[in-house]
Amino acid sequence: MAVNVQYQGTGRRKNAIARVRLIPGSGKVIINGRPIEEYFGPGMEILRHRAQEPLVAVKAEGQYDVVARVEGGGVSGQADAIRMGVARALVDADENLRPVLRRRGYLTRDPRMKERRKYGLKKARKAPQFSKR
Repeated sequence: MAVNVQYQGTGRRKNAIARVRLIPGSGKVIINGRPIEEYFGPGMEILRHRAQEPLVAVKAEGQYDVVARVEGGGVSGQADAIRMGVARALVDADENLRPVLRRRGYLTRDPRMKERRKYGLKKARKAPQFSKR
């Protein structure tokens, strides 16, 4: 009787939210139903690398298939959200990996968000041009 084992983690960054599942397998990475090479297309190798950093840090690349549902934000925020979700799922799989991932900062949520726009200003801090007359 085969037991379907999978580990889950949720990652967030800016307005992006990633729900990540790690399934023991061959190392395929699927994001929103598409392979990572297709999701983060040409010229976005750094984002592909960033999304898989926790697996490389614990030398687990090729041991797990990564299935991620990600929504909101832009591609950079989504890549960081996936990175955090993968790290949390790895800790779910093996609690002994926590110190390694914590030291590299993969388990810490980046709190920086876009600042809200204030009335009387064009953007959060950009004021209209001053006119003396």
